[in-house]
Amino acid sequence: QVQLVESGGGLVQAGGSLRLSCAPSGRTYNSYATGWFRQAPGKEREFVAAISYSGGDTDYADSVKGRFTISRDNGKNTVYLQMNILKPDDTAVYYCAKAYGLGPYSSRHKYDYWGQGTQVTVSS
Repeated sequence: QVQLVESGGGLVQAGGSLRLSCAPSGRTYNSYATGWFRQAPGKEREFVAAISYSGGDTDYADSVKGRFTISRDNGKNTVYLQMNILKPDDTAVYYCAKAYGLGPYSSRHKYDYWGQGTQVTVSS
């Protein structure tokens, strides 16, 4: 059983930055793609960014392209989401998830393990 733990969320002003981290507890999973999703109140969970198992390929939602960067450090078994130029519309709970393939994948159905989420709030 893989458990994912997100960290790095918080409150930030519009235009600011945050870096989210995602690391598994228990068994490592370096051979799988990882994705970030977010869910705002009253909305469905949506794709944000994904990275392949090797880190060589990435994918982003149009709404975050040019502002967010996903990366991974397999030596530390951690995936990061650097979020710059944050906007109030970025306010949501952010989840990381592990896919059962090489990725990257934008579909939620490709992911089999999810973290508990971390809150990101961007004030105007």
